Amino acid sequence: MTHHVTSMLDTYPKDLSGVDKQKLAECIEACFDCAQTCTACADACLAEDTVVELSTCIRKNADCADICVTTGNLLSRQTGTNTEVVRAVLEACRAACKSCADECAQHAEHHDHCRICAEACRRCEQACADLLASLD
Repeated sequence: MTHHVTSMLDTYPKDLSGVDKQKLAECIEACFDCAQTCTACADACLAEDTVVELSTCIRKNADCADICVTTGNLLSRQTGTNTEVVRAVLEACRAACKSCADECAQHAEHHDHCRICAEACRRCEQACADLLASLD
């Protein structure tokens, strides 16, 4: 997917010199990957016999997926970028990913989908942090 993200950023008709395109592309990819993984993990949790015990995990998966999609969409739009909003959304995405990863990690020993989801969330959390650091 990074290939398409990078290709689209490369075709942008204006100068993107104010942003690290590689970190931007990695963050966009990580956001959409995390959103898909969280959605699939929530669905898998719903199919578990212990679904009641996984209700917090399901909620955090849903919240994280929504925030990641929004972040990926916002970062994909570079025309008239509002840096203040971008920073706030990246911070929110980091927080949602950390919260979801921490919750999924608690179930990772018994549910592989939670282990995989925790990994995707940690990757996205780091990609957001890396992009944020490059904006300073």
